[in-house]
Amino acid sequence: MITRRNLLKIGGTAAMFAPFGGFSVNPALAQSGPLFRFGIVADPQYAPVVPNVRANRYYANSLWKLSEAIEVFNKEDLQFVATLGDIIDRHWESYTHILPVYDQLKHERFFLLGNHDYDVAPEYLASVVRTAGMEKAYYDFAGGGYRFIVLDGNDVSLFAPPKDDPRREIAQKRLDELKATGAVNAQTWNGSLGDEQFAWLEATIKKAQAAGEKVIVMGHYPVYPVNEHNMWDSERIVELLTGSPNVVAYFNGHNHAGNFGELNGKYFVNFKGMVDTPATSAYSIAEVHQDRIEIRGFGREESRTLKIQTA
Repeated sequence: MITRRNLLKIGGTAAMFAPFGGFSVNPALAQSGPLFRFGIVADPQYAPVVPNVRANRYYANSLWKLSEAIEVFNKEDLQFVATLGDIIDRHWESYTHILPVYDQLKHERFFLLGNHDYDVAPEYLASVVRTAGMEKAYYDFAGGGYRFIVLDGNDVSLFAPPKDDPRREIAQKRLDELKATGAVNAQTWNGSLGDEQFAWLEATIKKAQAAGEKVIVMGHYPVYPVNEHNMWDSERIVELLTGSPNVVAYFNGHNHAGNFGELNGKYFVNFKGMVDTPATSAYSIAEVHQDRIEIRGFGREESRTLKIQTA
């Protein structure tokens, strides 16, 4: 994770991490407004390159779009801001341009990584997590009666593990098996969780349930509804989330067009990509109430009400 207290030097010594102490809320606030709020950004996908008009990607424009979003966030009482992956589009030096923009943010911020965040020279792959100011590629934190679980969908993929890492061989096997079934998400630019991370996810959800915490899971890749952008192991993840009574929602990016689904009272919200379109941004503020989550969309992003199911 990265917070405003982190010290980050791109390409230099390792970042120093300050632990996030979580946050508490006053239940009396439920009578007059949300318990807490947080900001959401998906797929800034910045790079100092010309636009790809055919793909509707305006990479360099994400600097001013992100600055605009941060200006809005700074006027709000937020507990944190989460970026749902693809901070950059390509090139190692892109990090040196976009990460300092986050220094304008007055709130705690959390990153997770997407496939494009690893579109760098092979010698830099092992440094991506550290450069983004993250202690680990997957982690969790708590506040306001919620446990936020951040996944690393690049764990088993063809691009994130360093060369000769055994996870690459596992990734190729998973992809080949999906292709054999004709699965639409059998794409080289998707990834999956390692078995160790999946076991951690299951254990963390159970610990949160024992502590009386609701859960919001955040990842880069969608898992539901069925889509070509979904994680390779989306089925086992959906089964786990929909079978866990304390899970409320799964938030993700990756599919820039956005998407939405509800299954067994669990919400799957795919936020739209900031990088798309030359002049219109996309970002959100989530307001968590006792009985619902109100998502306020800005720019291209939609506003939604997610009613929290009671047992």
